[in-house]
Amino acid sequence: MTRTAAVISKRSPSSPFHPQSGYSLVELSVVLVVLGMMVGALSIGSGVHRTSEYQRIKKTFVDQWASAYNDFYVRAGRVPGDSAETPTFVVNAAADEDVLELLLAVEDGDYSDFVDNDESLPPRLCEGSANDTTPGARPSDTTSMRELFAALGVQLPSGRAEGQEDRYVYLDTNGNPQELQVCFQWNPPETLSGGGNVMVLKGLTPDLARMLDATIDGRINAVAGAFREQRGADAGDSPEWTYDVRDSVDESVGRNESQVRAVTAHYRMSQ
Repeated sequence: MTRTAAVISKRSPSSPFHPQSGYSLVELSVVLVVLGMMVGALSIGSGVHRTSEYQRIKKTFVDQWASAYNDFYVRAGRVPGDSAETPTFVVNAAADEDVLELLLAVEDGDYSDFVDNDESLPPRLCEGSANDTTPGARPSDTTSMRELFAALGVQLPSGRAEGQEDRYVYLDTNGNPQELQVCFQWNPPETLSGGGNVMVLKGLTPDLARMLDATIDGRINAVAGAFREQRGADAGDSPEWTYDVRDSVDESVGRNESQVRAVTAHYRMSQ
């Protein structure tokens, strides 16, 4: 073997004397299509999982709290927190003696003198503080909602844990935890979120709020039907829910890094 032949035989595969093989445009296209299908499948799977979780929240948490409320009414002959001696059929009316006296003075069901967010309204009935800072929120008192229901033997949803049956933890579209909390309150007739006794649902992602709205009312409208958004008195009457999944708690960071901004809704009870 000549010296030149020996040198050529020792060259590495990257030598220009050994052409490299590569992917053709057709092969690259196939790879990109497969990757696209995989990403699409993951996205669809995530959406299906989220929808399933929302349905579970409605069935095992929201619906069961509505059932517990109705069970309380059937057993006690009054709504939770109402006066046992002089029922007013107003949630938590007995929490404040002055408010109870005003409610008992009402004639022929005329509550026109009561105004939303006025001091004459009974406090929100929660298990501990609702800590609700969204517009239109009403303060809660120290009455234990759990003890009121338990005293009558009313079965409560499992919720987050024993002693926290009023809460449910789930993940938003960014994968961050959200805590849903249930309270009850009475709204005067002209309240934008609906008059009468309502279940208050704090900590709803916009997607979950819209799903519940569509399921309960048959359409999505934040200011009509039995399921409405809690808003301040000057918030306007737009049928659209205030936020969507692009709105985050910290607007200075990207949507994939921050918790989705939540809303509070009022679900009108039958009693």
